[in-house]
Amino acid sequence: MVFRHLTSLALLVAVALAPAISTSQASAQAAGRPSPDGIGIRLVDVPIVTRADPRARRYIVDHLKPGMVIDRRIEVSNTTDDRLRVAVYPAAASISNGKFTFADGHISNELSTWTSVAPRELTLAPHSSSMATVAVTVPDKASAGERYAVVWAEVTTIAPPGGVNEVNRVGVRIYLSVGPGGAPPTDFTIDTLTTQRTADGKPMVLAQVHNTGGRALDLTGDLRLSEGPGGMSAGPFDVQLGTTLPPGGIGTATVPLSDQVPDGPWKARIRLQSGLVKRVAQATIRFPSSAGLAAAVPTEADLLPVAITAGLVLTATGLTVALLRRGRRVAQAGP
Repeated sequence: MVFRHLTSLALLVAVALAPAISTSQASAQAAGRPSPDGIGIRLVDVPIVTRADPRARRYIVDHLKPGMVIDRRIEVSNTTDDRLRVAVYPAAASISNGKFTFADGHISNELSTWTSVAPRELTLAPHSSSMATVAVTVPDKASAGERYAVVWAEVTTIAPPGGVNEVNRVGVRIYLSVGPGGAPPTDFTIDTLTTQRTADGKPMVLAQVHNTGGRALDLTGDLRLSEGPGGMSAGPFDVQLGTTLPPGGIGTATVPLSDQVPDGPWKARIRLQSGLVKRVAQATIRFPSSAGLAAAVPTEADLLPVAITAGLVLTATGLTVALLRRGRRVAQAGP
């Protein structure tokens, strides 16, 4: 089998980031164990063509044709005062119920079987770090579609007899699209806004999002309120992190608001982003006065960018016409 390697350092840039994700299991024996944040992991390499994409700077996000291979370096760090043996390995992941979810233990899926890590174990002195290389090899006959996995760095602390072993691990997600040609487009719509008041009286806005593109979405963004009671404005309020939608998926981006926000009505403007793709929508909303959900309100696309673009086009057209007329006058005045 012949593979085409995409490992040239000319195609990669180094990035410095916080650990991407972490999980830990509680231990009944705390003495001498590393803290849950005692190990860290970060992606070192990102393709130059995607370096402006915030997702590609945190996760391995790529599109490959069958038969291709990519290599990415990761850095694993030990922030404890202990010498640690760290296992580094790929495992299964998926997107379910609007969340990027991880399989237990070393459970594998198709993408994780295509993924290897070298070395598979690191011995880290206190307050040190070391590199490992993640290679993803796509089989020649791989079918088209997007797949998900994770590369874990894991430390296991063995408890005394009668205790419970503890496993701490941190990881880097993998989003891999496979198919001919270029990467599928990323796109989505913001269809409705629904207001909610929780049982403890907190107002929230729920935005229904439809992933209409060919890549998974990791949604970030914010919500601003204007034209409220007495002309009030409020925000921005950040979108709750953690909403991930697969291609074709429909889910909810949640925005918690301050307790001091009145019921309304309000003009709500929400801005959502995944990678480099941004969408803005607006609607008139009102929060329930008691615990419960209001009816969903269809959104309107924010026309401000369109209006600005149209204004620029008209301005440019007017300037062109003026210059042409001036040019004609100059020509008529010449010899």
